[in-house]
Amino acid sequence: MKIIHTSDWHLGRYLNKMKKRYDEFEAFLDWLAETVDRREAEALIVAGDVFDNTTPTHKAQELYYDFLRRILVRSQCCRHAVIVGGNHDSPSFLEAPSNLLRGLGAHVIGAKAWDNPLREVLPLRDREGRLELIVCAAPFLRESDLRLAEMGDGADERHQKIVLGLGEHYRELAEEAQRLIAENGRPVPVVATGHLFFKGSSASDDDGVRDIHAGPLSALPLDVLPHFDYLALGHLHTAQCVGKRETARYSGSPIPMGFNEAAQTKSVCLVDFGAPGQTLAAPTGQALAVPTGQALAAPTVELIPVPSFRTLKRLEGDVPTLLGKLKALKGQAAWVELVHTGPELEGDYRHLLDEAVEGTGLEILSVKDVGRRALTMSIEDEAVPLGEMSLADVFDRLLKDREVPEDQWPALREAHARLVGEMETEDVLAE
Repeated sequence: MKIIHTSDWHLGRYLNKMKKRYDEFEAFLDWLAETVDRREAEALIVAGDVFDNTTPTHKAQELYYDFLRRILVRSQCCRHAVIVGGNHDSPSFLEAPSNLLRGLGAHVIGAKAWDNPLREVLPLRDREGRLELIVCAAPFLRESDLRLAEMGDGADERHQKIVLGLGEHYRELAEEAQRLIAENGRPVPVVATGHLFFKGSSASDDDGVRDIHAGPLSALPLDVLPHFDYLALGHLHTAQCVGKRETARYSGSPIPMGFNEAAQTKSVCLVDFGAPGQTLAAPTGQALAVPTGQALAAPTVELIPVPSFRTLKRLEGDVPTLLGKLKALKGQAAWVELVHTGPELEGDYRHLLDEAVEGTGLEILSVKDVGRRALTMSIEDEAVPLGEMSLADVFDRLLKDREVPEDQWPALREAHARLVGEMETEDVLAE
């Protein structure tokens, strides 16, 4: 059984809120469809953030549905697609065509279903009707999905309840999966999804994670989850395994979502369970619940590099250094972000930079004047331009300007992060 795991497509996202990227998204989805066929993957898992916002454009929707048609109708090998909602997705929008998509082999779980959480457990069958894979398709879980709010709960208490709720949710899914395996009479791989931020993982500035999860949903412990044969994660844009566990992975975003990701090699994960007959080792202290006398092949994970569909460059230095680096890039086509570290004002040197790229394939999208900003703030504590500040930075500045006692800052920051998270994940299309 071969599975391709990907996440965080963010279809419809602009770069720096100004550049459309539909050609890159289309090129990636074309490449992914070809890769599914070439690598003979029987299943595809998309671990959240299919779209960049809750009201995707018609073009973003067209790319999504055309891709699903290609891999599920035209593909010779892919039988299943499992798609879960992320914090950027509208659960109701994702799930609206779920009955139709299920007929093609696509299973969509937009949000936790309070009436039947076990609908997240998907027993997937081969063309002969035999069980071949179980996916515990957990979507992005909001704070309200994991704990009951109670008056008087402090930050530590809320976090502890969230951790307990997370473990309980995944244990419920795992127990149902093992019940299906026992009923089936032979072991099959059990894969779980997740769209969340585990402790020990690293986020980039462009993940859109830092502000949203600075509160009780940040740095959740992986060891609270029961054992799964593979954990397909989304939410963080940097490909990585969690806690050195090769079978618990973030696939990362398939294209650089911002200049902070420009130097990363993007990839998707090919998870190969191979042929039966090899022993699958469970973590220490956890029994592997498979029928007696049978064994399951341990999965291997291969990172398949995604081609670069557009070059992004982040260049740093003072004015002479930046001019030299731009000169060295002549002959290339790239979108460029410049990080100026010198003391000059942008008005004094910007024309030099623009002249350096005139008539080339380079386009300067952003100039960050960090050197001058640091100097200005150290001397006069002047305001940083609002567009260069995160919500957390703005809130901290307000706390300082309003002379709020510093011992109150941690609790207020946590409350602010929680409110931002609720607003960012609100499903504006829900009834």
